[in-house]
Amino acid sequence: MADALPPPPPAIVITGTALPEPRAERVYAAQRISARQIEQSPSHELDQLLKDVPGMQLFRRSDARSGHPTSQGVTLRALGGNASSRALLMVDGVPQSDPFGGWVNWPAYDPATFAGIRVVRGGGSIADGPGALAGTIEMTSRADAGIGGEIDAGSRGSLEARARIAIAAGRGVLGVSARAERSDGFVPITQETRGPADERAPYEQWSGRGRWVAPLGSETELQANLSGFHDWRTRGTDFSADRTNGADGSLRLVGRGEWQWTALGYWQWRNLRSSTAGLSAGRAIATRVLLQDSVPSHGLGGSVEVRPPMPPGIELRIGADGRRTSGETRELTNYVAGNPTRRRFAGGETWTSGAFAEASADVHGIVLSGGARIDRWQVSGGHLFEQTIATGAVLRDEHDATRRGWLPTARGGLLAPLGGGFSLRSAAYLGWRMPTLNELFRPFRAGLDATAANANLDPERLAGGEVGIDYARGPWRLSLTGFDNRLKDAISNVTLGVGPGTFPQVGFVAAGGTFRQRENVDAVKVRGIEASAEWSRGPWAVRAGASWTHARMEASGAAALLNGLRPAQTPSFAGTLSASWERGGKGAELVLRRVGAQFEDDLNTRVLGGATTLDAFGSWPLARRLQMVARIENMTDALVIAGIGGDGSVERATPRTLWLGLRLR
Repeated sequence: MADALPPPPPAIVITGTALPEPRAERVYAAQRISARQIEQSPSHELDQLLKDVPGMQLFRRSDARSGHPTSQGVTLRALGGNASSRALLMVDGVPQSDPFGGWVNWPAYDPATFAGIRVVRGGGSIADGPGALAGTIEMTSRADAGIGGEIDAGSRGSLEARARIAIAAGRGVLGVSARAERSDGFVPITQETRGPADERAPYEQWSGRGRWVAPLGSETELQANLSGFHDWRTRGTDFSADRTNGADGSLRLVGRGEWQWTALGYWQWRNLRSSTAGLSAGRAIATRVLLQDSVPSHGLGGSVEVRPPMPPGIELRIGADGRRTSGETRELTNYVAGNPTRRRFAGGETWTSGAFAEASADVHGIVLSGGARIDRWQVSGGHLFEQTIATGAVLRDEHDATRRGWLPTARGGLLAPLGGGFSLRSAAYLGWRMPTLNELFRPFRAGLDATAANANLDPERLAGGEVGIDYARGPWRLSLTGFDNRLKDAISNVTLGVGPGTFPQVGFVAAGGTFRQRENVDAVKVRGIEASAEWSRGPWAVRAGASWTHARMEASGAAALLNGLRPAQTPSFAGTLSASWERGGKGAELVLRRVGAQFEDDLNTRVLGGATTLDAFGSWPLARRLQMVARIENMTDALVIAGIGGDGSVERATPRTLWLGLRLR
């Protein structure tokens, strides 16, 4: 009798993902954006796509094609901010906030390269590290083989092209993607308030990424990423061009055996160049008032997580992580007759490192979860050097003492089924965020207003809780969440004086301008409700989401005037309604968004009115894998006020923009 053939070796499956979603995450309010939603979005900009999440908010209403790159912070739950993100953005486990400023460089990402996006609202992130005061936005890269691309032409001489190719390489998958876009831009200042100096604001942006995913045996997977981007845009006057270059690299090992584990290391580099223009009366002439010629920064970090084998229904996560950021702003300041008279250097570095543990258990269908982490933080190397260019005379040469401390993070909650498709969840959490190098060391100007840095800022600390009820049965998904958060030592731009006058760090501020400095205010108190609903059947899907919040400042001392006011740039209501259909390569979607009124400034004197926009998408097959696509952003050409200057000028967000293109699937 012939010997039996040996069993075939186990199949190796490439996933390109991290470990399975932890059971603990089921306890917290989460929302997913699927690959289908990404594909049918009327906008290819990631920051606009995320606006479909109830309570998701950018610091400014203008998007990453027309707003200043340093105003691109992201937050949730009306926690406000000053352009530094209070939500933690991750791509394949790597934090994406700018190492220097904490804002997000949105042009670095092509949403088409993501398999999905998961937004977990609420603070107290355990395994992802500190910084998630308002929530965590997790983006997962695609790992499938294939070829795709798209080219679009749009309003105002706009062009956009993107492509992705992923092929089998040995036992793994090697993928390369690229995206580029340019436009003549629109005039940011409204026709009624603009002057002779106002003009179009063109932009040019590109990004590229390479990713290799390969097995190292039957239970271990290697994931390597390398990416870069370039972002150039102007603000609609002479001497207002901004440029950001960046590069990232990461390596991640994922073990999927009985002992599940992951080990990640990453490196980040950014360099910002920002020019600020001052405008004469009537916005007749623009002159340069500040040139931040180079703001180089680096981020370096890593993490380890282990999930040991446990009895059925129990999951344990333990690990550690750390991140170092360093950077310096190199500026030419105090311009006279078009020439700088002073040179300034300011910067430093920050460290965070910590260890965590989180456990969850399924007890008779009820999921219980609890976790904590402890972190060591440090600010060191802080310096400010200023000299007169003509004589070389040193005006300031300051060095800050090293500051450090320990801070905890914790969260716990439960998920209980109620029957009939209903479930109840509740959670409480503690979190904190490190001040960014930008907040600590970089002063800046915006129009007539000037803001000074503060090297003595303390970390922000959050305490909060939530309770929610979910329904899932058949084609329906419903969710309702109430929350209560208090952000202690919140970092805010606090008004300390008005022009004309000369102020520390920023120099002369003209009449109509405001002098502010970053300060720790006592707290930001927020209560709110989030609601979402989804119905899907066959090719149809209807989604709705809304957020209502009551946010108030608690302030004393130099910031006492802010007590009881609403945080700047924080609406009390935001809502989205969308309907989509897709079948056989044909597709359509309408997206209606409403954002309530908000205040431009900390003193609540400049009101940005509410706005309603309508976007649309349509696709039609021309061949088996070729589609014609049409998109319209802001179909009704609604006025979305993005800012009000001290001279009364009104800045608008993107007006109606039409796109027509071809897509290879």
